[in-house]
Amino acid sequence: MACSYKVGHLKMVELRERARAQLGDRFDIRAFHDPVLGNGAIPLAVLEATVDDWIAATRAAPAG
Repeated sequence: MACSYKVGHLKMVELRERARAQLGDRFDIRAFHDPVLGNGAIPLAVLEATVDDWIAATRAAPAG
């Protein structure tokens, strides 16, 4: 159990830093939590795709 928790933790940290790097000043931790927590328990590969989609949508949205 501890191993799977740590793997998930490391993936979430990786995804958060990826989003922060790609979005810069547009990164909002509260908005980041929506795609991460909003889908419940999902496989890490699906989580990664979901976060990548969120990053792309956030980058494409008008700033403001």
